[in-house]
Amino acid sequence: MLVKPPEKVAIGMIGGTGVYDPEVFTDMNEYKIYTPFGSPSDKIMVGSLGTQRVAFIPRHGRGHNYPPHLVNYRANIWALKSLGVTRLITVSAVGSLKDEIKPGDLFIPDQAFDWTRSRPRTFFEEGLVAHVSMAHPFCPDLSRFIADKAKALKLPHHYKGTIITIEGPQFSTIAESHFYRAQGFDIIGMTLHPEVYLAREAQLCFTNVSMITDYDVYAEKPVSHEEVQKTMAENLGKVKKLLIDVIPSMSTKQDKCECGKALKGAV
Repeated sequence: MLVKPPEKVAIGMIGGTGVYDPEVFTDMNEYKIYTPFGSPSDKIMVGSLGTQRVAFIPRHGRGHNYPPHLVNYRANIWALKSLGVTRLITVSAVGSLKDEIKPGDLFIPDQAFDWTRSRPRTFFEEGLVAHVSMAHPFCPDLSRFIADKAKALKLPHHYKGTIITIEGPQFSTIAESHFYRAQGFDIIGMTLHPEVYLAREAQLCFTNVSMITDYDVYAEKPVSHEEVQKTMAENLGKVKKLLIDVIPSMSTKQDKCECGKALKGAV
């Protein structure tokens, strides 16, 4: 039996570490969404920002209940898609692999490298095969729009570069960190994959805003919990400012990219 979605929402957002509640939204409703892949990380919160309705889900749950390797990524993306989401902004806390990418900066990547090991990364299993293109994993139109907004707001940010996703929940060893740097990667996190794969299979315009909290261990600069928390709070203020400017003026159409046609010829 088909269940009518409680609301039709075109814009989705997934919040990462520290982003558990969409404080910038008003007129909030919460929905428990059921998926073929189990329960999402939390109830879907739908609220308003300007004239836009936005569906939000905290990636780790509001109590940070799910570590990176145990997040039900498939359920999260399925739930947002079931509400009608076509354009998805994700927020992540990450480490820097380059000296010039500083704690407190924002980073909007255009390439990604998967170094995870055990996460289900596709909706297509036995009986149906699909090979979607991941050459350009992020929506160029949506990413450029957000980068332009960050520039106009004079927020410290970097546009274009590569994020590597490690399995976690442990951080890197020094040897691993130097290896990642040697490959030319810019930032390192634990949650972009398989989120980015699943968003493409769901034919969503997908982008990521990463918050740099510290340097990865290659720098051998001990970082205290207090420093990370201070940087995180500053980053959250910048992301909030960015979203307040981005979302009300965001197009909900997929007419300037190929993201909405990802399954054409792939199945």
